[in-house]
Amino acid sequence: MQPQTRQTFTRSAIAVAVLVVAGGAYLHSKNSDIGIENANAAITAQNAAPAPVSNAAPAVAVATDFSGIVERSGPAVVNISVTGKAKQSAVSDQDDGSGELDPNDPFSQFFKRFGPQLQIPSHPQIMRGEGSGFIISADGLILTNAHVVDGAQEVTVKLTDRREFKAKVLGSDKQSDIAVIRIDAKNLPTVQIGNPALTKVGEPVLAIGSPYGFENTATAGIVSAKSRSLPDDTYVPFIQTDVAVNPGNSGGPLFNIKGEVIGINSQIYSQTGGYQGLSFAIPIDVATKVEQQLVKHGKVTRSHLGVSVQEVNQALAESFGLKSAAGALVSSVDKGSPADKGGLQTGDVILRFNGQPINHSSDLPSLVADIAPGTNSTIEVMRDGQAKTLTVKLTEAEVLKTAGKDNGAGSQGRLGLALRQLTPDEQQQVGIRGGLVVEDATGPSALAGIQRGDVILSLNGKPVNSVEQLRQLVSKAGKNVALLVQRDKEKIFVPLTLG
Repeated sequence: MQPQTRQTFTRSAIAVAVLVVAGGAYLHSKNSDIGIENANAAITAQNAAPAPVSNAAPAVAVATDFSGIVERSGPAVVNISVTGKAKQSAVSDQDDGSGELDPNDPFSQFFKRFGPQLQIPSHPQIMRGEGSGFIISADGLILTNAHVVDGAQEVTVKLTDRREFKAKVLGSDKQSDIAVIRIDAKNLPTVQIGNPALTKVGEPVLAIGSPYGFENTATAGIVSAKSRSLPDDTYVPFIQTDVAVNPGNSGGPLFNIKGEVIGINSQIYSQTGGYQGLSFAIPIDVATKVEQQLVKHGKVTRSHLGVSVQEVNQALAESFGLKSAAGALVSSVDKGSPADKGGLQTGDVILRFNGQPINHSSDLPSLVADIAPGTNSTIEVMRDGQAKTLTVKLTEAEVLKTAGKDNGAGSQGRLGLALRQLTPDEQQQVGIRGGLVVEDATGPSALAGIQRGDVILSLNGKPVNSVEQLRQLVSKAGKNVALLVQRDKEKIFVPLTLG
């Protein structure tokens, strides 16, 4: 019987835990050069007409020449090195293979039962990571991935002229995986920003980054698909390419044939952890919207509709009387949400949002997120074979902010959590009622070992069913609290010292 392989979407930053290791090395194969042939230059022998005898040189396939783009824009691509404390997770996907657990992780006790191969280190792990980025303004503003600088205590940027600078993280947004950092420098080379909407499937593209620490490595390919929806990446319509992207390429630019940046390389789909022909980039227009909010406000604000949707296939289209398999089928509506108040119902098929067609269910979240909270929006739906137009007033996505001073934000900052309510489907899947899903953990919560995806069930023994309820409990709490947390099927009380 062949062993099963696990297919995963992998962030492409390098991260290495600094521990006492007996030995180890990277093994990698040298990739052959990939040329994109001119379709008009290659003719099969079977279809080629007999040619007269000639002394002229035979026709050859011509590869796309990216050398001008590399020469012009390569100096604006930077190498990013980070140092920080290891993430507190039971088993890291970027560890040294020892399978050791962080003793500070409150869930480590649940993994001790699996045998002696999971050992507890005697000291905290220190993470060193590498990624890429690119300069978007001559005064030192740089775009990269949020997961490249996540948890970093020190960020170092190295330019192609070998100058090095300590960088300040201005802000990061995990939901879009975008971060903005700044270095103290002037008159820097910058990239030219393009329009991903004009990009066509099949176009040649170029990536520049630092795979495995090899700085300013250029790899080329084509656009394989657009508007790809990936697990846990609700707000990003990814650009899929076959450009070779490996650990360390994260945060690097994806160029079109004009030398314009159309995306930020972020993830790969792999069974091995290395490149296998499926790479995904965040469209640059998505990134620049996030960058503008991070620079101006230090955070990203998104709107909330309050529905769960699923893809419409041919069978569902016929069942709901649609002419084609398009739209977003509403599978549930959150009670009291903008969707509920606006009259959306389970079984509605959303066809347009503010006049924009919804071809796939993944189109809806990004359109909603781009609208300012408090804005009235129109939604065209198909209900019982009849077209209807509804108006909803969007609200801000309900999360506990990790920064701020007024309106209770001080108590929110004490906890250091970004949270949302579970959908009815999630509650049924997890087997609980109520609870809040952790979208992000910083400060005291991160130090206590709470992670994204954990479910907060109670604080000091009092069940929590809404963000507002938890906010009130935190505001009245003392310095130390106990959170009841569920991870997978395990529950544990986690002691927390509030900031």
